[in-house]
Amino acid sequence: MQQSKPETTQQFKRSMKARHLVMLSLGGVIGTGLFFNTGYIISTTGAAGTLLAYIIGALVVYLVMLSLGELSVAMPETGAFHVYAARYLSPATGYTVAWLYWLTWTVALGSSLTAAGFCMQYWFPQSPVWLWCLLFCALIFMLNVVSSRFFAEGEFWFSVIKVVTILAFILLGGGAMFGFIPLKDGSSAPFFHNLTASGWLPHGGLPILMTMVAVNFAFSGTELIGIAAGETENPHKVLPMAIRTTVARLIIFFVGTVLILAALIPMDQAGIVKSPFVMVFEKIGIPYAADIFNFVILTAILSAANSGLYASGRMLWSLSNQNTLPRCFAKLTSRGIPLMAISVSMLGGLLALFSSVIAPDTVFVALSAISGFAVVAVWLSICASHFFFRREHVRAGKPLTDLKYRAPWYPVTPILGFLLCLLACVGLAFDPEQRIALYCGLPFVALCYAAYHFTQRLKNRELAKESVRVTE
Repeated sequence: MQQSKPETTQQFKRSMKARHLVMLSLGGVIGTGLFFNTGYIISTTGAAGTLLAYIIGALVVYLVMLSLGELSVAMPETGAFHVYAARYLSPATGYTVAWLYWLTWTVALGSSLTAAGFCMQYWFPQSPVWLWCLLFCALIFMLNVVSSRFFAEGEFWFSVIKVVTILAFILLGGGAMFGFIPLKDGSSAPFFHNLTASGWLPHGGLPILMTMVAVNFAFSGTELIGIAAGETENPHKVLPMAIRTTVARLIIFFVGTVLILAALIPMDQAGIVKSPFVMVFEKIGIPYAADIFNFVILTAILSAANSGLYASGRMLWSLSNQNTLPRCFAKLTSRGIPLMAISVSMLGGLLALFSSVIAPDTVFVALSAISGFAVVAVWLSICASHFFFRREHVRAGKPLTDLKYRAPWYPVTPILGFLLCLLACVGLAFDPEQRIALYCGLPFVALCYAAYHFTQRLKNRELAKESVRVTE
């Protein structure tokens, strides 16, 4: 069994190129969190508060990406941050991080398939949701099992649609915000009027703290760079480039977009019933605005499902490769695809989909809460792993020049990133609607630690018995 591990690792194909990795990180972020959660955050914190929350969120994800960049360039492995957590924090922590991240994307996969079905019902009201779920399930599964290059191409084009839409929104919305484009009702949009109409922080600073997890969840997906590092051509060159462009992408696509939304949509009109993007397009007078954005949201959902199946499958493969799951999950096809791991993750997504239909207020709410909490928990592990990795590197007497990519401002970068992520988790306790994330997430973490130690104890007993047999 020990002989098969190197072979399994070598079978992964480095078939992803720079454009795939950049679009994977960009497309993984632009999703329903930005399209819908922004309206909820505007209604909760006000326009200026939303802008401030997203600026803080951009800082957090940038710090996390700097930490992940140094780790993934030094050790470009499939499975990435759970491997780093196991190596530099503890094996039990790595095991827990892997299961948290697997559950995050598996739940996202189930909810994405359901949401895609509802999107299709907009155009075909009489069609059953389950039929569209089945069709999209087959599409996403096919994209993932052919080859990693096939998956990357699918994600690339899904992301292109979203990026083009966001750029069009920024140009049109910016024109309306500065008064170059008249609004449909004939009124003008005074520059930053909505940012100050209800006061800078109408409900104080606490709502910003309460919505930080929602903001961080909107940014989640950037860390997919780390998972794909083991299947990327020339990771030492491509990964730093992807990291360096993170700030510009976050400012243009998130802070710029949120600035326009906050400037054009009054706080009392924002919410989650209708996407704020549709509201802006309707204000400008774009024909078929709802149809256009329904299509864009559909591509965003399918993109999330595509990334979700990829990420969750690689997590199961990585757990098996670390000998904490049966070896069958680490077996790869001739094209370097972990078919068993992807198939089980697809089954997990279908179970999440099923729970969203039969138990939306119990099982699915609990899974979704753990999913949101898990993203921030994974980011915490990335920052902590980076801190201890650099410290161990220096203690071993190795020069910093050995690192092909060094995160700037160490140790401030991992420490500040860790503290801001921890602060976001604390903010959950102040929001009654999101508090369930702590009630479900913390016990799940405890369960993972207990499961790891239990399985390790069983494994040690088996090894001891085997040693006795050999001795006899």
